[in-house]
Amino acid sequence: MIIVVANSKGGVGKSTVAAHLAVWLQEQGHRVMLADCDTQHSSSEWIEESFPEIRTVRLGTPDLILDKLPELAGEADFVIADGPGSNTETSRALLLRADFAIVPCKASMLEVRALAQATLALRQAQDIRGGKPKAVIVLSMVGKHYRLTQDMKTAAAELGLPVAETPIGLRQVYADAPGQSTVVWRMGARAKDAADEIRLLFSTILPWAMPSVKPKLGRTRAKTSPELAEF
Repeated sequence: MIIVVANSKGGVGKSTVAAHLAVWLQEQGHRVMLADCDTQHSSSEWIEESFPEIRTVRLGTPDLILDKLPELAGEADFVIADGPGSNTETSRALLLRADFAIVPCKASMLEVRALAQATLALRQAQDIRGGKPKAVIVLSMVGKHYRLTQDMKTAAAELGLPVAETPIGLRQVYADAPGQSTVVWRMGARAKDAADEIRLLFSTILPWAMPSVKPKLGRTRAKTSPELAEF
């Protein structure tokens, strides 16, 4: 499966999600590859320094993405593709090859409304591919007392995208993790809240990736992520 972490806006936590997701999937026993398609190469440098057992590749052009992603998908159970924060053509190429898209978004009405433009490439890909890739919005950099308002739910619903129930908090440990060559669930007690939330997020939006739920796969999908039932 090719999972793309995409948003044409920068600074929304794409590399944090991509790197943590790659490590989480590898810990579930899957063969994982990280495809870094951002010119800053933040996620691939993080993984190369911290988790060399996870293969990384860098795909710098839309043509490389279109040509190489299907090939790479044949070499791993999951390819996690970290998208750029600005290049629309690169984002479009990623989404034309993706099976599933995670769209990080800062938790404010202005940011959610801006998704109408930021997800243009996603909607075009879904139109071309008959509804694929499926996608989910993940609220990121969420303040301690944040509450998802009905206005934000409505704005997201108008895009035809579900919002993950578990947001990613605004926590210093996420910024510290790359410098410490690790992920938050390996950073001890001070990172416990971050570790709990991001692992809960992944297990909720990707329940079928967890070996422990495979015997109950159909029921788990229907309960937690009905929009992903076809996978």
